[in-house]
Amino acid sequence: MPVKTEAVGKEWPAAEFAVEADRIRQYASAIGEEHPVYHDVDAAKAAGFRDLVAPPMFAVVYSAPAMGPAIIDPDVGINLPAMVHGGQDFEWSEPVCAGDVITTSATCKEIYEQDGKGFFVFETVSTNQDGAETVRATWTNIVRGV
Repeated sequence: MPVKTEAVGKEWPAAEFAVEADRIRQYASAIGEEHPVYHDVDAAKAAGFRDLVAPPMFAVVYSAPAMGPAIIDPDVGINLPAMVHGGQDFEWSEPVCAGDVITTSATCKEIYEQDGKGFFVFETVSTNQDGAETVRATWTNIVRGV
């Protein structure tokens, strides 16, 4: 079954995520990150951050609510049981800190078929409550057997 390309260019409603200090600490602990800027507000402020700062890959946590609807959208046509993670590219900007409200929008950038696999490429753009971009990401999902 060939991939559908009609969803290329489609955008989904933005998703908001309130960044809480405890979520940052939990994430940092889960990935084994022990640097004090991820656990101690005073250390983070002494390092020049507004508050407790999130590790860069915390971007996955606040981007997921925007990516979910895109991946399961019938217009995109991803066969979830056959999907594997293809890759992620991130361009970080403003650091994300506790107390921020991050808004992430998702867009389907490309859908194509190659070697019997479907490639589904999305872009997310995340901004904080002041409108500063925090991260721009490209997400590639591969579906086997198309």
